[in-house]
Amino acid sequence: MSERRLVFPLLLLLDFACVVVVFRVVGWLRAAMAMGVFDMGMLVGTFDLAALLGPFAIVVLALYLIDGYSTRTDMLSAAYASLHVIALATGMLVMLMVTYVFIKDQYALQSSRAVIGLGFLLLIPVTLTYRRWLTLRLLNTRQERPILFLGNQGSCVAFQATSRTNQLAQEVIYIATDATHQESIPPMIEIEMQAVTELPEILAKLAPRIEAIVLHRSARDLPPAVAEQLMELHFHGVPTYTLELFHEIYWRKIPLEELDPTWLFQEGFQIARQPVFARLKRLSDIVLALLGLAVCSPVLLLCAAAIWLEDRGAVFFLQTRVGLNHVPFQIVKFRTMRPDGGGGDPYTQPGDARITRVGRLLRASRLDEFPQLWNVLRGDMSLIGPRAEWSKLVERYEREIPCYHFRHLMKPGITGWAQVNYPYGANLDDTLRKLEYDLYYIRYFSFVLDASIVLKTVHIILFGKGR
Repeated sequence: MSERRLVFPLLLLLDFACVVVVFRVVGWLRAAMAMGVFDMGMLVGTFDLAALLGPFAIVVLALYLIDGYSTRTDMLSAAYASLHVIALATGMLVMLMVTYVFIKDQYALQSSRAVIGLGFLLLIPVTLTYRRWLTLRLLNTRQERPILFLGNQGSCVAFQATSRTNQLAQEVIYIATDATHQESIPPMIEIEMQAVTELPEILAKLAPRIEAIVLHRSARDLPPAVAEQLMELHFHGVPTYTLELFHEIYWRKIPLEELDPTWLFQEGFQIARQPVFARLKRLSDIVLALLGLAVCSPVLLLCAAAIWLEDRGAVFFLQTRVGLNHVPFQIVKFRTMRPDGGGGDPYTQPGDARITRVGRLLRASRLDEFPQLWNVLRGDMSLIGPRAEWSKLVERYEREIPCYHFRHLMKPGITGWAQVNYPYGANLDDTLRKLEYDLYYIRYFSFVLDASIVLKTVHIILFGKGR
């Protein structure tokens, strides 16, 4: 088993050990301070393992939702560190609620809320520390394991651009399947390609170190000897992906160039094919929207007052957006632009002069989105889904993007997979990139994915990202 494949079970083992040690130490300290006796013999018997399975399960779920067990996650980044804090802080709240609301029988951790709170707080730096250490250990290994890309010369250039955009760490070796001789490959800027006739020699040299092999659809007609060699590598544990599958596993999006009219008939699309999922999602939308309006109503009233006091203009912004099955609806948001600022560029630019002072604060905190909870209650929107786009922009996108209408298979959402993975779109190219994430969400919808989006949305709100 390779070092990278050991990471997941190793992290699980470390997390379990960490939960056991931290909670026993915290519980022992609480008991010792209460009795005034610091007896080390009490440390082992503080909590039995069965009592600690609850916090361990919550820690695993919380970190799984932010890809805390994936070797492809950059755990050295500040973004991951903040997500890690948010995930375990949320886990602490869930553990407190489960322990004191849902568990009616005697449970060891019910002895002190402070033990649960302090235990989870201590878990944050400890679990993050050894994840960062493992990431550093894997960096050199990752860079030494190249990815082999097979496709025509045009697809090689396109894949290089996509890899740079997505900050792929590994070296990529490009094999041009439409070139039988190295001399037939014209010199290209910043990309080196090998002719397909060179592939057997490359495979013989690099086979033990190859991270993965990616096959573009233009690589279907490979020489029989090369195809057999790739098949042997696959059976010996070297992952071989189609381009679409590689995007889904590594970047969790759907490449638009791989879409065709049969895409909708593949596996997935549970929300569209299984009515029970749509009903459960609708029920959760209603409950959470009512709860959100009730809890946030004082803040929303203050926002409304601030908007009106600044320029005596309308508090709410109404606009026709396109929803499920292309049905239009009126979206409700707090107004963040001047009353006469609706014209001009349909996209908001950095430092946009049309945005009011109050509007900048509302956009930074995402409070301008909260009135959309009314749209959720009406059934126009969901809490999570593709962004609801302006009807005039949709008309343009559907003319220029053949597969754009696929995103109307689901209700639009206040937040979504594209919103948490890609910055605010300000042009057609941004719209294409965000669409790739939207289509991934539509195909692979699950409540686990929704929970992951919620945690990442909290991160965005806390750190004021987006416009």
